[in-house]
Amino acid sequence: MKLIVLMAFDKDDETGELRPAFEPREMRDEAQAKTQAALLKESHAGVIAWSRQADPDVGEFGPPDIIACYGEVPDMD
Repeated sequence: MKLIVLMAFDKDDETGELRPAFEPREMRDEAQAKTQAALLKESHAGVIAWSRQADPDVGEFGPPDIIACYGEVPDMD
């Protein structure tokens, strides 16, 4: 199965470090992920959408493939 995820980040007022703006959101397809990322980019320090092959039954996940990325986001290790 292909997992498609969207996340946004804001900067902490005290430290300036990035923190998630909300829990990761699963998207139904890449088009929705691109659209949502574009909509969120103006209201967050950073937004990223990515996909990866996943087999949740055994806990295996492939490397991330970036769909859209705006602003500042943490490294995708």
